[in-house]
Amino acid sequence: MGKGFLKFLLLKGIRMVTLLVAICFISFLLIKNSPIDPIQAYIGADLLKVGPEQRELIAKYWGLDQPLMVQFFNWGSAIVQGDLGTSMIYRLPVADIISERFINSLALMISAWILSGLIGFIMGVIAALKKGTWIDRLIKWYCFTLASTPTFWMGLLLLIVFAVWLGWFPIGMGVPAGVLAEDVTLADRIKHLILPALTLSIVGVANIALHTRQKLLDVLASDYVLFARARGEHGFILFWRHGLRNVALPAITLQFAAFSELFGGVVLAEQVFSYPGLGQATVEAGLKGDVPLLLGLVIFSTLFVFVGNLLADIIYRILDPRMREGRLK
Repeated sequence: MGKGFLKFLLLKGIRMVTLLVAICFISFLLIKNSPIDPIQAYIGADLLKVGPEQRELIAKYWGLDQPLMVQFFNWGSAIVQGDLGTSMIYRLPVADIISERFINSLALMISAWILSGLIGFIMGVIAALKKGTWIDRLIKWYCFTLASTPTFWMGLLLLIVFAVWLGWFPIGMGVPAGVLAEDVTLADRIKHLILPALTLSIVGVANIALHTRQKLLDVLASDYVLFARARGEHGFILFWRHGLRNVALPAITLQFAAFSELFGGVVLAEQVFSYPGLGQATVEAGLKGDVPLLLGLVIFSTLFVFVGNLLADIIYRILDPRMREGRLK
């Protein structure tokens, strides 16, 4: 297993490097060919006070006056040395901005990820055990409806109902407005986190619930389960003894693989709730042409999604002995 596992990690590492290079190059080209002028976005409201000579100096300072490929290789060389550059809109190192914003986004993603996984798995199990009943039809209708529901629409709906009409939760942001950082309590942060996390959880349960339902139905139709039924086992005991492991493995893999969708949903949810995370920083960097920050976020999000998929493969390999024979590549 040792050599096979090392080979598996080596292949994954090669794929990660090639993926990063390709994504960085494509993202760089897309940003450079966008209609947004980074110099104009950098100047902001003082555009009329800045003359052509000053614009040239700004372009030279940020290296925007050089050919496209020269800019890309200069940026790539700095990345190899561990320098993500300086944000044009925040005037801070990109690494510092990502590390600060990632803490907020990580709390949101973990909360939504755990809730959607547990709720989706339980709903899928109940739907399979109650196949053909009104409970099964209700869960399927719920999942099919949510699968086509945009994250921002669900966020706006929850915001209107629970923040505007009922007033149970704050309208937005990650902390109370006008409160000093040292005076913000954990309860305040959790209260601002609930609605964004609930938005992502409600939308994210559909795939895991439908997938778990179908897998459990396949398990319940297998020969060894039919034999267990003949011995008198039924209901939850039957699921616990014969269905849990076979259903949990695919569910774990699917949940880890959902990191990419979760990260995309975070971008929309953070915009709706003005939550200060990576998603909001990504939108601001894209709208204002902040090339260093946007590319740094692209690299980070790619690594984040790739690591999530890698963890899913490793967990599947550990839990399922059949995957230790070198078939996982």
